[in-house]
Amino acid sequence: MKLLFINGVNLNLTGMREKGVYGEQPLDLINAEIKTHFMGDTCDFYQSNSEGDICTAIQLAEGNYDGIVLNAGAYTHYSYAIRDAIAAVTVPVVEVHMSNVHAREEFRHKSVISEVCKGVICGFGKNSYILAGESFKLS
Repeated sequence: MKLLFINGVNLNLTGMREKGVYGEQPLDLINAEIKTHFMGDTCDFYQSNSEGDICTAIQLAEGNYDGIVLNAGAYTHYSYAIRDAIAAVTVPVVEVHMSNVHAREEFRHKSVISEVCKGVICGFGKNSYILAGESFKLS
């Protein structure tokens, strides 16, 4: 299985910002744990604070990956560009969030990308990524 893990805006600051929400581990260590968990599978990682770059990464995944695990960060709540990129490809996408977005601020309760994703996993910290990746093995 070949998976692409895409992290969006401000997730490069994981481990430094809002540690009570996102944990103390930096993104590179979380990615290393994911890679170890999926030993035998191919896991590639991409992070960008740029909406257009995330769209391009999703488009380039078409035909090259079995699934995308996407934590779009705040773009989740208003990026119709990312939503349209997901809708334009056949590679399935699982939306993830480390925090339980439904237990946070009201604006985080709405996702514009959920309806074009295979599923949504939130609230399990860094394990949200692993659960999302495992979901592709169940299909």
